[in-house]
Amino acid sequence: MKNEQNTTLKNPLEQYPKPPFQRQPQQPPGLASKMSPQPDHGEESYRGSGRLKGRKALITGGDSGIGRAAAIAYAREGADVVINYLPEEQTDADEVVQLITDAGQKAYAIPGDITNSEFCKQLVNDAVEKLGGLDILVNNAGKQQAVDSLSELSEEQFDATMKTNIYAPFWITKAALPHLKPGSVIISTSSVQAYDPSENLFDYAQTKAANVAFVKSLSKQLGPKGIRVNGVAPGPVWTPLQTSGGQPQDAIEKFGEQTPLARPGQPAELASIYVQLADDSASYATGQIYGAAGGSGHP
Repeated sequence: MKNEQNTTLKNPLEQYPKPPFQRQPQQPPGLASKMSPQPDHGEESYRGSGRLKGRKALITGGDSGIGRAAAIAYAREGADVVINYLPEEQTDADEVVQLITDAGQKAYAIPGDITNSEFCKQLVNDAVEKLGGLDILVNNAGKQQAVDSLSELSEEQFDATMKTNIYAPFWITKAALPHLKPGSVIISTSSVQAYDPSENLFDYAQTKAANVAFVKSLSKQLGPKGIRVNGVAPGPVWTPLQTSGGQPQDAIEKFGEQTPLARPGQPAELASIYVQLADDSASYATGQIYGAAGGSGHP
Protein backbone atom coordinates (compact mmCIF):
# COMPACT_ATOMS: atom_id res chain seq x y z
CA MET A 1 0.00 0.00 0.00
CA LYS A 2 1.43 3.34 -1.01
CA ASN A 3 1.94 6.08 1.53
CA GLU A 4 -0.81 8.63 0.89
CA GLN A 5 1.42 11.48 2.04
CA ASN A 6 3.91 10.69 -0.71
CA THR A 7 1.27 10.50 -3.44
CA THR A 8 -0.65 13.68 -2.59
CA LEU A 9 0.50 16.51 -4.83
CA LYS A 10 0.73 20.02 -3.44
CA ASN A 11 0.19 22.99 -5.70
CA PRO A 12 3.09 25.42 -5.03
CA LEU A 13 0.83 28.31 -5.98
CA GLU A 14 -1.37 27.58 -2.99
CA GLN A 15 1.05 26.29 -0.37
CA TYR A 16 1.84 29.59 1.33
CA PRO A 17 0.43 33.12 1.79
CA LYS A 18 0.25 35.46 -1.19
CA PRO A 19 0.16 39.23 -1.43
CA PRO A 20 -1.29 41.59 -0.54
CA PHE A 21 0.44 41.83 2.84
CA GLN A 22 0.01 44.55 5.41
CA ARG A 23 2.71 47.13 5.96
CA GLN A 24 4.77 46.15 8.99
CA PRO A 25 7.84 48.32 9.50
CA GLN A 26 10.41 47.15 12.03
CA GLN A 27 13.72 48.58 13.09
CA PRO A 28 16.59 46.44 11.76
CA PRO A 29 17.51 43.68 12.29
CA GLY A 30 13.84 42.80 12.88
CA LEU A 31 12.16 39.83 14.52
CA ALA A 32 10.32 36.95 12.87
CA SER A 33 7.97 36.84 15.86
CA LYS A 34 6.60 40.28 14.93
CA MET A 35 5.84 39.47 11.29
CA SER A 36 2.36 38.93 9.87
CA PRO A 37 1.88 36.33 8.59
CA GLN A 38 4.47 34.45 10.59
CA PRO A 39 7.21 32.96 8.41
CA ASP A 40 7.34 29.19 8.12
CA HIS A 41 10.82 27.93 9.03
CA GLY A 42 9.76 24.29 9.04
CA GLU A 43 8.84 24.27 12.73
CA GLU A 44 5.89 21.98 12.09
CA SER A 45 6.67 20.56 8.67
CA TYR A 46 10.32 19.51 8.45
CA ARG A 47 10.92 15.81 9.05
CA GLY A 48 14.45 14.52 9.31
CA SER A 49 15.88 11.14 8.44
CA GLY A 50 19.35 11.17 9.99
CA ARG A 51 21.16 12.55 6.95
CA LEU A 52 23.52 14.68 9.07
CA LYS A 53 23.87 12.45 12.10
CA GLY A 54 26.92 13.39 14.16
CA ARG A 55 27.69 16.56 12.20
CA LYS A 56 28.60 19.90 13.83
CA ALA A 57 27.29 23.11 12.29
CA LEU A 58 27.82 26.84 12.75
CA ILE A 59 25.15 29.06 11.16
CA THR A 60 25.34 32.84 11.15
CA GLY A 61 21.99 34.61 11.17
CA GLY A 62 20.48 31.47 12.63
CA ASP A 63 17.78 33.16 14.70
CA SER A 64 15.31 33.77 11.87
CA GLY A 65 14.74 33.47 8.15
CA ILE A 66 16.74 31.06 6.05
CA GLY A 67 19.34 30.52 8.78
CA ARG A 68 16.65 29.43 11.21
CA ALA A 69 15.17 27.04 8.67
CA ALA A 70 18.62 25.51 8.10
CA ALA A 71 19.21 25.20 11.85
CA ILE A 72 15.91 23.39 12.41
CA ALA A 73 16.52 21.05 9.47
CA TYR A 74 20.10 20.30 10.48
CA ALA A 75 19.03 19.42 14.01
CA ARG A 76 16.25 17.14 12.79
CA GLU A 77 18.78 15.47 10.51
CA GLY A 78 20.98 14.72 13.54
CA ALA A 79 23.46 17.62 13.70
CA ASP A 80 24.44 19.71 16.70
CA VAL A 81 24.16 23.42 15.93
CA VAL A 82 25.62 26.76 17.00
CA ILE A 83 23.71 29.83 15.85
CA ASN A 84 25.03 33.39 15.77
CA TYR A 85 22.78 36.46 15.78
CA LEU A 86 22.64 40.03 17.08
CA PRO A 87 21.73 40.60 20.75
CA GLU A 88 18.54 42.39 19.66
CA GLU A 89 17.36 39.09 18.17
CA GLN A 90 17.60 37.13 21.43
CA THR A 91 13.92 36.21 21.64
CA ASP A 92 13.96 34.67 18.17
CA ALA A 93 17.23 32.88 19.00
CA ASP A 94 15.73 31.40 22.17
CA GLU A 95 12.98 29.81 20.09
CA VAL A 96 15.52 28.24 17.73
CA VAL A 97 17.55 26.83 20.62
CA GLN A 98 14.40 25.22 22.00
CA LEU A 99 13.53 23.72 18.61
CA ILE A 100 17.01 22.23 18.26
CA THR A 101 16.98 20.73 21.74
CA ASP A 102 13.46 19.41 21.13
CA ALA A 103 14.97 17.53 18.19
CA GLY A 104 17.36 15.85 20.62
CA GLN A 105 20.45 17.76 19.54
CA LYS A 106 22.85 20.12 21.25
CA ALA A 107 22.12 23.80 20.66
CA TYR A 108 24.29 26.79 21.44
CA ALA A 109 23.45 30.45 20.92
CA ILE A 110 26.32 32.93 20.56
CA PRO A 111 25.20 36.56 20.14
CA GLY A 112 27.54 39.14 18.69
CA ASP A 113 28.32 41.53 15.87
CA ILE A 114 30.10 39.86 12.96
CA THR A 115 31.25 43.22 11.56
CA ASN A 116 33.97 42.94 14.21
CA SER A 117 36.89 40.79 13.09
CA GLU A 118 37.93 39.78 16.60
CA PHE A 119 34.42 38.64 17.41
CA CYS A 120 34.34 36.52 14.23
CA LYS A 121 37.49 34.71 15.32
CA GLN A 122 36.12 34.21 18.82
CA LEU A 123 32.81 32.97 17.41
CA VAL A 124 34.56 30.17 15.54
CA ASN A 125 36.73 29.26 18.52
CA ASP A 126 33.72 29.15 20.83
CA ALA A 127 31.69 27.12 18.34
CA VAL A 128 34.48 24.57 17.96
CA GLU A 129 34.86 24.30 21.72
CA LYS A 130 31.14 23.87 22.35
CA LEU A 131 30.57 21.40 19.50
CA GLY A 132 33.82 19.50 19.88
CA GLY A 133 34.73 20.34 16.29
CA LEU A 134 33.21 21.86 13.18
CA ASP A 135 32.34 20.38 9.78
CA ILE A 136 29.47 22.53 8.45
CA LEU A 137 29.85 26.30 8.14
CA VAL A 138 26.88 28.31 6.83
CA ASN A 139 27.71 31.96 6.10
CA ASN A 140 24.13 33.18 6.04
CA ALA A 141 23.84 36.45 7.99
CA GLY A 142 23.24 39.47 5.79
CA LYS A 143 22.50 43.16 5.89
CA GLN A 144 20.05 44.64 3.38
CA GLN A 145 18.62 48.17 3.43
CA ALA A 146 16.84 49.62 0.43
CA VAL A 147 17.94 53.13 -0.65
CA ASP A 148 16.47 54.73 -3.75
CA SER A 149 19.43 56.90 -4.76
CA LEU A 150 23.18 56.50 -4.59
CA SER A 151 23.34 60.09 -3.38
CA GLU A 152 21.31 59.05 -0.33
CA LEU A 153 23.41 55.97 0.49
CA SER A 154 25.57 56.82 3.49
CA GLU A 155 29.16 55.70 3.87
CA GLU A 156 28.14 54.17 7.20
CA GLN A 157 25.52 51.93 5.59
CA PHE A 158 27.78 51.00 2.70
CA ASP A 159 30.53 50.05 5.14
CA ALA A 160 28.18 48.04 7.38
CA THR A 161 26.77 46.13 4.40
CA MET A 162 30.23 45.29 3.12
CA LYS A 163 31.47 44.20 6.54
CA THR A 164 28.42 42.05 7.26
CA ASN A 165 28.11 40.40 3.85
CA ILE A 166 31.71 40.21 2.61
CA TYR A 167 34.23 40.80 5.41
CA ALA A 168 32.49 38.60 7.99
CA PRO A 169 32.36 35.46 5.80
CA PHE A 170 36.06 36.03 5.04
CA TRP A 171 36.98 36.39 8.72
CA ILE A 172 34.79 33.49 9.86
CA THR A 173 35.83 31.11 7.10
CA LYS A 174 39.52 31.89 7.56
CA ALA A 175 39.21 31.16 11.28
CA ALA A 176 37.28 27.94 10.57
CA LEU A 177 39.64 26.46 7.99
CA PRO A 178 42.12 24.91 10.46
CA HIS A 179 39.21 22.97 11.98
CA LEU A 180 37.63 21.69 8.75
CA LYS A 181 38.57 18.15 7.78
CA PRO A 182 37.99 16.39 4.45
CA GLY A 183 34.25 15.93 4.04
CA SER A 184 33.45 19.29 5.63
CA VAL A 185 31.31 21.83 3.80
CA ILE A 186 30.98 25.59 3.54
CA ILE A 187 27.69 27.07 2.34
CA SER A 188 27.10 30.74 1.54
CA THR A 189 23.78 32.50 1.14
CA SER A 190 23.90 34.70 -1.94
CA SER A 191 20.84 36.11 -3.74
CA VAL A 192 19.22 36.63 -7.11
CA GLN A 193 20.44 40.18 -6.56
CA ALA A 194 23.86 38.93 -7.61
CA TYR A 195 22.50 38.27 -11.10
CA ASP A 196 19.64 40.76 -11.52
CA PRO A 197 20.22 43.62 -9.07
CA SER A 198 17.46 46.02 -8.07
CA GLU A 199 18.09 49.72 -8.42
CA ASN A 200 17.44 50.34 -4.71
CA LEU A 201 19.80 47.60 -3.45
CA PHE A 202 23.02 49.00 -4.89
CA ASP A 203 25.30 48.01 -2.01
CA TYR A 204 23.58 44.73 -1.12
CA ALA A 205 23.59 43.45 -4.71
CA GLN A 206 27.33 43.98 -4.98
CA THR A 207 27.94 41.94 -1.85
CA LYS A 208 25.78 39.09 -3.12
CA ALA A 209 27.79 39.01 -6.36
CA ALA A 210 30.90 38.85 -4.20
CA ASN A 211 29.40 35.88 -2.35
CA VAL A 212 29.11 34.04 -5.68
CA ALA A 213 32.77 34.73 -6.44
CA PHE A 214 33.64 33.60 -2.90
CA VAL A 215 32.05 30.21 -3.64
CA LYS A 216 33.55 29.85 -7.10
CA SER A 217 37.09 30.77 -6.05
CA LEU A 218 37.23 29.05 -2.66
CA SER A 219 35.83 25.81 -4.04
CA LYS A 220 38.85 25.61 -6.34
CA GLN A 221 41.22 26.19 -3.43
CA LEU A 222 39.59 23.69 -1.11
CA GLY A 223 38.52 20.98 -3.55
CA PRO A 224 41.94 19.31 -3.38
CA LYS A 225 41.58 19.29 0.41
CA GLY A 226 38.25 17.45 0.23
CA ILE A 227 36.21 20.43 1.44
CA ARG A 228 33.19 21.41 -0.63
CA VAL A 229 32.02 25.03 -1.03
CA ASN A 230 28.60 25.91 -2.45
CA GLY A 231 26.02 28.67 -2.32
CA VAL A 232 22.30 29.30 -2.43
CA ALA A 233 20.73 32.22 -4.31
CA PRO A 234 17.22 32.86 -2.96
CA GLY A 235 14.69 35.14 -4.58
CA PRO A 236 12.07 36.99 -2.52
CA VAL A 237 11.74 35.12 0.78
CA TRP A 238 9.48 36.18 3.66
CA THR A 239 11.97 37.11 6.42
CA PRO A 240 12.59 40.01 8.84
CA LEU A 241 15.39 41.16 6.53
CA GLN A 242 12.70 42.40 4.16
CA THR A 243 10.26 44.01 6.60
CA SER A 244 12.98 45.82 8.59
CA GLY A 245 14.16 47.99 5.71
CA GLY A 246 15.25 45.47 3.11
CA GLN A 247 12.23 46.54 1.07
CA PRO A 248 10.18 49.76 1.11
CA GLN A 249 6.86 49.24 2.86
CA ASP A 250 4.89 49.71 -0.36
CA ALA A 251 6.90 46.83 -1.82
CA ILE A 252 6.11 44.68 1.23
CA GLU A 253 2.42 44.90 0.34
CA LYS A 254 3.04 43.12 -2.95
CA PHE A 255 6.19 41.22 -2.01
CA GLY A 256 6.78 38.20 -4.24
CA GLU A 257 3.86 38.77 -6.61
CA GLN A 258 6.21 39.38 -9.56
CA THR A 259 7.40 35.75 -9.52
CA PRO A 260 5.69 33.08 -11.65
CA LEU A 261 4.44 31.52 -8.41
CA ALA A 262 2.97 34.94 -7.47
CA ARG A 263 4.14 34.82 -3.88
CA PRO A 264 7.27 35.03 -1.75
CA GLY A 265 9.10 31.91 -0.72
CA GLN A 266 9.09 30.74 2.87
CA PRO A 267 12.34 29.86 4.65
CA ALA A 268 11.12 26.28 5.04
CA GLU A 269 11.12 25.89 1.27
CA LEU A 270 14.89 26.35 1.18
CA ALA A 271 15.80 24.14 4.13
CA SER A 272 16.18 20.98 2.05
CA ILE A 273 18.71 22.72 -0.22
CA TYR A 274 20.98 23.48 2.74
CA VAL A 275 20.61 19.89 3.92
CA GLN A 276 21.44 18.48 0.50
CA LEU A 277 24.55 20.65 0.15
CA ALA A 278 25.76 19.53 3.59
CA ASP A 279 24.99 15.85 3.01
CA ASP A 280 27.66 13.45 1.77
CA SER A 281 25.25 12.40 -0.98
CA ALA A 282 26.10 15.73 -2.68
CA SER A 283 29.78 14.81 -2.72
CA TYR A 284 30.30 15.89 -6.35
CA ALA A 285 28.68 19.30 -5.86
CA THR A 286 31.21 22.06 -5.23
CA GLY A 287 31.52 25.54 -6.65
CA GLN A 288 27.79 25.49 -7.38
CA ILE A 289 25.10 28.11 -6.76
CA TYR A 290 21.63 26.66 -6.21
CA GLY A 291 18.75 28.95 -7.11
CA ALA A 292 15.40 29.11 -5.31
CA ALA A 293 13.43 32.05 -6.62
CA GLY A 294 9.91 30.95 -7.47
CA GLY A 295 10.61 30.85 -11.17
CA SER A 296 12.40 34.19 -11.54
CA GLY A 297 16.01 35.30 -11.37
CA HIS A 298 19.18 33.31 -11.78
CA PRO A 299 20.89 30.85 -11.64
